[in-house]
Amino acid sequence: MSAGGGTRAIIAALAANLGIAVTKFVAWLLTGSSSMLAESIHSVADSGNQALLLLGGKRSQRKATPEHPFGYGRDRYIYAFIVSIVLFSVGGLFALYEAYHKISHPEPIHSWQWVPIVVLVIAIGLESYSFRTAIHESNTVRGKITWVQFIRRAKAPELPVVLLEDAGALIGLVFALFGVVLTLLTDNGVWDGVGTAAIGLLLVTIAFILAVETKSLLLGEGATPEDVRKIEQAVLAGEGVERIIHMKTLYLGPEELLVAAKIAVPRSERAEEIATHINEVEARIRAALPIARVIYIEPDIYHPTATRPEAAEAPVTQTADSAPQAHAS
Repeated sequence: MSAGGGTRAIIAALAANLGIAVTKFVAWLLTGSSSMLAESIHSVADSGNQALLLLGGKRSQRKATPEHPFGYGRDRYIYAFIVSIVLFSVGGLFALYEAYHKISHPEPIHSWQWVPIVVLVIAIGLESYSFRTAIHESNTVRGKITWVQFIRRAKAPELPVVLLEDAGALIGLVFALFGVVLTLLTDNGVWDGVGTAAIGLLLVTIAFILAVETKSLLLGEGATPEDVRKIEQAVLAGEGVERIIHMKTLYLGPEELLVAAKIAVPRSERAEEIATHINEVEARIRAALPIARVIYIEPDIYHPTATRPEAAEAPVTQTADSAPQAHAS
């Protein structure tokens, strides 16, 4: 996934949310609407989240050190997980608390009644622009998979996070508009609280989805079945490799894949020939899958009936036609 596309979507969302947060706070101060307060906090949380994503992207570019020999690519996953916590606590739980208070002690909107409606309509327009930018940037890398599959499978967390946040922001604005309009029509502040509660439940749901998907990335995910097949075909495409005894892959970061494989080599080959074939295997893997930047190839002699430590592991395919199953988030 293009880091540049993710950065553009984040900056567009950050600019929109900062402007929206200011107008929402002004509307809340003038009207006292809890829906407006919940949406103000929501926009502040979203702005902070986008700043966290930018910070995570910056920190992930640090060079590898002896203490962290594989680099800092996973910083992007860590900051995306923090985003889900912020969205849950600052956005969702605060909105639910405010909804409880408003429903328990409803207050109608008497002053500046037109302000929240105007602010919400403007906010919907700004969020639509941000959402459109996120969709455009996502389409450049999404391919033919569905949006649900894209959010579950994407290894770079920025675009899925911005997509879910923007979608949640748009739906939340509709909920807020619903609560404010019904409050003005009925002169009953309970509707304002109902809109606020809907916003809170929405944010908690989105935060849960983000936390589950990002947690899977933090634990360590392997390559997709499609990429595994590409690697297998690359390994078996040349001379000097009889079969793949076993293979494991792991994302060190959104754009860096580790490949570790044990291959069977002919018994008659000399060490120099084996080394040449291993170098050729590594070159073919990188050509087939450029994100495979860390590759470890271990040569061995295949013994079909021997008891080996690898026997306890799930065997990787012995041909290029069948790929192992890999969980994709």
